Amino acid sequence: MKKLVFAACAAVFSLCMLFTSCQSEQQERTPLQDRELWTEYLVKVSDPVIRNTAAGTLKANMPYTGHKDRDTRKFSYLEAFGRTLCGLAPWLESDEDDLGMKQEYRELARAALANAVDPESPDYMEFKEGRQPLVDAAYLAQGMLRAPRQLWEMSSDKVKADLVAALKDTRAIQPHNNNWLLFASMVEAAILEFTGECDVERMIYGVDKFKEWYKGDAFYGDGPAFHMDYYNSYVIHPMLMDVLAAMKRHDVEGWDFIDVESVRHRRYAEILERMVAPDGTYPVLGRSISACRCGTFQVLSQAALLGNLPETVSPGQARSALTAVIERQLENPDNFDENGWLRIGFAGYQPEMAEGYVNTGSLYHCTTAFLALGLPSDDPFWTEPFTPWTGMRAWSGQKISGDHAIKD
Repeated sequence: MKKLVFAACAAVFSLCMLFTSCQSEQQERTPLQDRELWTEYLVKVSDPVIRNTAAGTLKANMPYTGHKDRDTRKFSYLEAFGRTLCGLAPWLESDEDDLGMKQEYRELARAALANAVDPESPDYMEFKEGRQPLVDAAYLAQGMLRAPRQLWEMSSDKVKADLVAALKDTRAIQPHNNNWLLFASMVEAAILEFTGECDVERMIYGVDKFKEWYKGDAFYGDGPAFHMDYYNSYVIHPMLMDVLAAMKRHDVEGWDFIDVESVRHRRYAEILERMVAPDGTYPVLGRSISACRCGTFQVLSQAALLGNLPETVSPGQARSALTAVIERQLENPDNFDENGWLRIGFAGYQPEMAEGYVNTGSLYHCTTAFLALGLPSDDPFWTEPFTPWTGMRAWSGQKISGDHAIKD
């Protein structure tokens, strides 16, 4: 028994030393080195999906893992591509040539998009059958809105026509009465952005329903009920912000709700920053967490990208917290298979955590943690030095202000 207790204590001590070492390394890195780390991780995650889709070999080469009683293979390809593009897009749109790789990945992404929406391509993706394509078309649409110059304007007329046709195919899909309503809204927002017309009722219905489902202090219900999970960051706040921004650009009635949503979005970013523990870990809560990994922090990264960080979180502080989470979550080699594809899990390979709808394609939601790579390298997010985040300051006994809910 003593030997077991000693071994357990030694293991805990080793983990503590590892976390301390990682913190020290992060504090010693320059902001530029943080940006390089982000770029390396984003490319590592994205490359198999983007490169294979560009070559027309995604369906041939992407492994499939899913629930034993639920075959979602046919949907997994658009899941992987749409989610990857959703997180990769701001980096593609940025003028920074990070690590000299930017132009290559822009070209790969455009070639991948062409194959994904071309009915004659071996990697043509499923936009019609069942309900799932609505979800993944929405992520694809959101990625397009996040990189309009590189992904829309620089695509051929055929690709543009194929994309719009594919997005319109999802109109036959009736969304569930929850976060799925925003998938329909997002698809219509992209159609509006790129064609000047859309199904306005389908676009604004989801926005209006979430006005009803607001619970307070930046939390929306996922439908009428409240769920203790991170869907406010996976879907709700990010898609509300991007749909409302498109509505504002096109002067669609109701766009002024963006003023209210911006306050709520900012508060939710503040809450996420406070979720980060001193070692870069955070609470393991709710649905889809084995699929989304660091994509849990999409709203914090998006808030930085949009210039919507709260006053309590400086740009350097947001970068430091996000870097800690990204590094802590993706450093485990068990996150990837021998060919670099993501495997189901939270911090390694943990397939037992997955819900029935999770498959290999779902895992690429983690790219949304990297949205702030769309900021130029001279932005304060990338120039301010390492700054301890709230959890780090609080647990080290530093002076720190209290936390307060918003009143709306």
